[in-house]
Amino acid sequence: MNIFRLTGDLSHLAAIIILLLKIWKTRSCAGISGKSQVLFALVFTTRYLDLLTSFISLYNTTMKIIYIGCAYATVYLIYVKFKATYDGNHDTFRVEFLVVPVGGLAFLVNHDFSPLEILWTFSIYLESVAILPQLFMISKTGEAETITTHYLFFLGLYRALYLFNWIWRFYFEGFFDMIAIVAGVVQTILYCDFFYLYVTKVLKGKKLSLPA
Repeated sequence: MNIFRLTGDLSHLAAIIILLLKIWKTRSCAGISGKSQVLFALVFTTRYLDLLTSFISLYNTTMKIIYIGCAYATVYLIYVKFKATYDGNHDTFRVEFLVVPVGGLAFLVNHDFSPLEILWTFSIYLESVAILPQLFMISKTGEAETITTHYLFFLGLYRALYLFNWIWRFYFEGFFDMIAIVAGVVQTILYCDFFYLYVTKVLKGKKLSLPA
């Protein structure tokens, strides 16, 4: 395992923990898109079905279980535990416009036309756009809490580091996965504007705000 994948995984884990702690400590999920979290839970579920069929390493298995568990814990906190604080009026992105096209694309463009491979491909495509409901929600409310921006930053950093991971693996292992790379590029591009605002505002102690 190279340093980019390890730091990418740790950034991803940091993002998930930041979000869970934010919700638990404030007893509120205000400003958090439940729809994005449902999409991420769907991503991890469809991607890690191989937990039932193969074993790669203890690290790999542990991280997969943590991702799935945390994803569903987050969904539970938003839609059950702290449902009264969920801002459904602003979380209005039409997720079917993401899930349906992504599902169709996974059937058409994949490495192998088998159930597990199609579901894995679906998860890769879906992850690249799963954050859109959250970004859409921020654009509707016009601003985001600092802790929420930290969550988004580490989530974007995870994806950016994974791009370097793919580059590393190509040069040193001869491994090249066009589906994962293209999806990763798309996902990173979606974060570019947010990264700029994060560096120029949040890191200087200002509140991140967007035109509503």
